[in-house]
Amino acid sequence: MVDLSGYGYEGTAPMPAGHAPGRVTERRGARYAVMTGMGEVKATLAGALTHKAAIRADLPCVGDFVAVKGIASGTAQIAGVLPRKSYLSRSDGFGHGYAHIKANGAQPMAANFDYAFIMTSLNLDFSVDRVLRYVALTVACGGRPVVLLTKSDLVGDARDWEARMGEAAPDCPIHAVSARTGQGLGGLAAYLLPGMTSIFLGMSGVGKSSLLNALMGDEVMAVAAVRERDDRGRHKTTHRALFMLPSGGMVIDTPGMRELGLTKAARGSVGEVFREIAELTRECRFADCSHTVEPGCAVLAALGAGTLSHGRWKAYKSISR
Repeated sequence: MVDLSGYGYEGTAPMPAGHAPGRVTERRGARYAVMTGMGEVKATLAGALTHKAAIRADLPCVGDFVAVKGIASGTAQIAGVLPRKSYLSRSDGFGHGYAHIKANGAQPMAANFDYAFIMTSLNLDFSVDRVLRYVALTVACGGRPVVLLTKSDLVGDARDWEARMGEAAPDCPIHAVSARTGQGLGGLAAYLLPGMTSIFLGMSGVGKSSLLNALMGDEVMAVAAVRERDDRGRHKTTHRALFMLPSGGMVIDTPGMRELGLTKAARGSVGEVFREIAELTRECRFADCSHTVEPGCAVLAALGAGTLSHGRWKAYKSISR
């Protein structure tokens, strides 16, 4: 028997007769792996669930708590998705295999996680703006962003990189880590407590699989080398999956993304990520202030006084565009 509380299940949602709770640990196309009280089972979607679904968010994704029927007969089916405390999707134009379900401009990624480890490697492809897009996406879905500067062994002293990232994202915890040497991994223990779930986000080649292997203490994911010509990675992870760590915490690993389109909700969260700038813009003399030459511009005044850093302002303008 498996105690689902270890997988974060709180048992507060009513369960229909003949159904058992479970948590989706993997999805491959139309087939799912679900951890239940009887152990992990393979499951498909019940016809009623797919017929009732209007948008892709109505279908289960990795991390979802679900109602499962047919476990004893060996024909397990996911009959319903339980209420979510967080849900992450990204804007894209891909299909989903169900003609009657609206694409809705959002690709489901994961659900019911506490932290999002936003990973960027300290190499030629380092981008503050890209990290901030991930931060906006995480904030919009109710998760707590944590920035990981991976492959810190490549730079020796990562303090300048941490300072650069900290100026752009002062409200986010920032950790420089190396899966190869183990540097900084101890600082992640506070996020990987029993029953807590984190998700790995980042482009291909930032070291998500390497970090997962280091945290698991085993080679659970294949690793590919980055390309020499541009320091970018090759896709190696091809699907999303939830892993139980030796610490009792859980990690959802995701495939790397070349581009990150922001959903409407994520675009609306930019003001939360840059809260102090949003407040300054409301103090400008003119409602349509461009923050370039206007008299009475609170943003220009803050930049001149040094209370708003030019790096932070540059990051805001970039992600707003």
